[in-house]
Amino acid sequence: MRPPTDTIVAPSFPKDADWINVATLKLEQQSPRPVLIDFWDFCRPSSLRALRYVQEWQRRYEPAGLRIVSVHAPGFPPSHRRELIEAAVERLGIEQAVLLDPDFEYWRAFDNPGWPARYLFGPELMLTEVHYGEGGYQETEAAIQELLGIDQPPTALFDAADSMDAELVVPTADQPGAYCGPYGAGEVWVVTEGSGVLSVNGEPCEIDSAGAHRLIDHGQHCDAVLELSAEPSLTVHATCFSAGLAAAAV
Repeated sequence: MRPPTDTIVAPSFPKDADWINVATLKLEQQSPRPVLIDFWDFCRPSSLRALRYVQEWQRRYEPAGLRIVSVHAPGFPPSHRRELIEAAVERLGIEQAVLLDPDFEYWRAFDNPGWPARYLFGPELMLTEVHYGEGGYQETEAAIQELLGIDQPPTALFDAADSMDAELVVPTADQPGAYCGPYGAGEVWVVTEGSGVLSVNGEPCEIDSAGAHRLIDHGQHCDAVLELSAEPSLTVHATCFSAGLAAAAV
């Protein structure tokens, strides 16, 4: 969405911030170009679903002048460990600048409400477009193209469930640990640390990295029963349920 005023200026990066993929950046040096600030966490399914769009914008629009800074703010115990963040950045193929915000210093500068969140700044680092949560990808991409003076078809990754008009069913709330019981959702994810075998409804699933892992994709909202059991070497911090399209909308 467009901000209510065109006088909101991007907060400066924390002076002592730690970075991945780049040397220390100064926001003020980015003022001639559009800057997209993306708050994420490699342990949050919503962040990973949004990440594929951010990565595609990095590929398509960085050569045209867009600067993307993905601000990693931790929401689970593994998210606090730099070596695990670095491993996730490499595993996920993230090429844009990553600012580590372990104490939520930059988060508070934005009064940011949650993950994911996107703030697009234009000339003189004035806020041009903002979006909280998933979705709104076509709107953000249109705003990026407008700032860059580009007119081309949007990213081909667009999914029907990401549409602002999509009819989604509210899923079961996220549950701590390895959940067993009934649920309703479009997808089932777990947030893990360590490595080992996770039994998913009696079927073995090898988990070899910390972070969010999708276990089940129903393709639409589905009511089902889940049985999870993890080896001692594998910690399941949470079981997460994502919204799916209503059956009539598929």
